[in-house]
Amino acid sequence: MKTLFRGGTVVSARGKRKLDVLVEDERIRAVDGHIEDSEAHVVDVTGKLIFPGFIDGHTHMDLEVSGTVTADGFETGTRAELAGGTTCLIDFATQNRGETLACALEHWHRKADGKSSCDYAFHLALSDWNEQISRELETVVSQGIRSFKLYMTYDAMAVDDQCLYEILTRLKELGGIAGVHCENRGIIDARLKEVLIKKGNRRDTADYPGTRPDLAEAEAVSRLLKIARCVDTPVIVVHLSAQAAYVEIERARAAGQTVYVETCPQYLVMDESRYGLPGGEGRKFMCAPPLRKKEDQDTLWRALTQNQIQTVATDHCSFTLAQKAAGKEDFSLTPCGMPGAEERPALIYHYGVHTGTLTEAQMCALLAENPARLYRLYPRKGVIAPGSDADLVIWDPDADYVLSRDRQQSAADYCPLEGLKLRGRASQVYLRGRLAAEKGRIVTEHAGKYITAVSGDIMI
Repeated sequence: MKTLFRGGTVVSARGKRKLDVLVEDERIRAVDGHIEDSEAHVVDVTGKLIFPGFIDGHTHMDLEVSGTVTADGFETGTRAELAGGTTCLIDFATQNRGETLACALEHWHRKADGKSSCDYAFHLALSDWNEQISRELETVVSQGIRSFKLYMTYDAMAVDDQCLYEILTRLKELGGIAGVHCENRGIIDARLKEVLIKKGNRRDTADYPGTRPDLAEAEAVSRLLKIARCVDTPVIVVHLSAQAAYVEIERARAAGQTVYVETCPQYLVMDESRYGLPGGEGRKFMCAPPLRKKEDQDTLWRALTQNQIQTVATDHCSFTLAQKAAGKEDFSLTPCGMPGAEERPALIYHYGVHTGTLTEAQMCALLAENPARLYRLYPRKGVIAPGSDADLVIWDPDADYVLSRDRQQSAADYCPLEGLKLRGRASQVYLRGRLAAEKGRIVTEHAGKYITAVSGDIMI
């Protein structure tokens, strides 16, 4: 079956043009100023923007963490992604200590296969490092996993500086790249202890951001970049939240290093005042790194406008209010993370494009083309071009709607931005040419396919 999208404005990372798009057999067949095809079903998208399907490069679906499991698995989490315009996510297949990499990947395929409503790929999160894992990495890379996750904090996942150096060295040999969670574990542990000594408890979530200060993030970013410089390899700083950490990235780039940066909507539109809300409300917003100050937001937005941040992902890691209540008597026991899969594109459009802060082209780069390039899914994903997957987001720039837990697809039973009115949303979402979502309603379920990375250099 052929489908012809007529009358819309196609957006790429280089700009926007009025173009028709012809789709057949899950792929884009033609993009031109005027296309005639008598066999095609015509979809009139006059007045709409046509974005390539968005890519969420940082999600945690069905993750066992903090003595529980995230509220969203691939069943509900991918529905949330699709409803907002994301047609491909990249989740973290997590290697528990003592596991082989093959075991970790098999485990994540069992979680995702047959349950996903959008396409999906995997990063591999490494917690164990030895000669066997080093050898196994070559097999993993040959099978299409080229991006990896490392943690500088969390007892179950943290790698020390020697392992960090050795892993980066091995990934350089194999053509892989690591995204790194940068926080200083020692500072966090010491600050948590200080709160307990000073107050006798850790009930007040207003104390939470002080236990994970911006300098703990900045120190870890600085250390990562110096280790990466010793290896002479690019790295990705994930979920950047703080001005102090960004200064370290600027310094490294000025010295000639290649550093890719990801941030998340929560760090752009919410601040740490949320932790002072009464009645345990602050637990809803506990994520790691924490929400920061207004000046940190300003720095991140400025970096986005200057194209110094490459991607905006969600770090979607959702929990219910009952799960969050595990930290009622001690906020350090609260599972950290928030839902955000569905809202991400609309938040970036509303606060970025609608306000004139970002262009449509920059939004396309941040949410589609750059993550496709960074994680080597391009040009299958991230662009509207002949031969690419027909992942299309028909965007209504004039639509108004209100964020609400009652209408969200996520299994989390709260919406962090409840009641927020936004301008602009995905009116239709096509996954490989098939209508999959319309105005937040899922039309086609469980059509997601597993996608692997290709070889080649990162070109951003």
